[in-house]
Amino acid sequence: MNAAAVSLLTPQQSMSSLAVNPLQHLGRKPRLLIVDDQAVNIQALYQVFAADHQVFMATSGAQALAICRDKQPDLVLLDVQMPVMDGYEVCRQIKADAQLQDLPVVFVTAHSDAEAETHGLEVGAVDFISKPFTPAVVRARVKTHLTLKLQADLLRQMAFVDGLTGVHNRRFFDERLDAEFQRARRSSGTLAVLIADVDFFKRYNDQYGHQAGDEVLRQVAQLMRSQLKRPADLISRYGGEEFACILPDTPLQGALTLAAEMEAALKAAHIAHAGSDVGPYLTLSLGVATMQPGPGRVEAELIVAADEQLYLAKSRGRGRVCGLAL
Repeated sequence: MNAAAVSLLTPQQSMSSLAVNPLQHLGRKPRLLIVDDQAVNIQALYQVFAADHQVFMATSGAQALAICRDKQPDLVLLDVQMPVMDGYEVCRQIKADAQLQDLPVVFVTAHSDAEAETHGLEVGAVDFISKPFTPAVVRARVKTHLTLKLQADLLRQMAFVDGLTGVHNRRFFDERLDAEFQRARRSSGTLAVLIADVDFFKRYNDQYGHQAGDEVLRQVAQLMRSQLKRPADLISRYGGEEFACILPDTPLQGALTLAAEMEAALKAAHIAHAGSDVGPYLTLSLGVATMQPGPGRVEAELIVAADEQLYLAKSRGRGRVCGLAL
């Protein structure tokens, strides 16, 4: 669930809309992964869900785990009996993975005895459907578990949102940075971090008052968020008047361009700041760092480098962007 969707509704409205129509609230087709070593079984389930779900398919446990990590499905429909790695082991590995542990798994299998069902639930599945299945029943159960997942996602998002600005908080930033760093390492991709500071914010508070300062922080957060181009891009309130962005698969030039657009958008808003040494309006200083994670590298290097570039931007007169590729 993306942050923009959360910010448009109150928690009560969001939870209510989920109960009425969870698929609409998601803002896209739900992603289902069907795992079965028999093509005919995959095809049967595909026919049930293809019209209003994005369906991924896997015929082995290893393939299923790879798709889970790459495509981030909303729910897995998993067969039990498969060669090499059975469904129970696939489910165990999903639940042991910090990035996948909240992914609901529903076993769809020819086993119908209580012992098999109990074992499936013990390894982490949320439901157990016996073959042959009734399409209407499978659809109803999948909808129920999608609703529960979206509600849980919303509650997690609420815990990770900064109460003043409506963007994510530092805790969420730290968790997402770790996840994106690991993903970039696996895919040999480039990860960028951007740190922004509102110039002379203490002077702004002193001159216009803390309520005006709070409103300015909300405006800055929304202006910066409006410049993000992709769902994977993330903005968080990093602390005080600082904001930070995580930009997956972004080289230095792309990150510098985005940072410059954010700085220009704030200048164009013409928010008066009589106490600034930069000019008559509120401005941002931004530091950018990019890295292709590899052996021996840690995400803290990105933060330190982006912070150093922010300091450099301030030392050069503020209201500007500095960046570095590590």
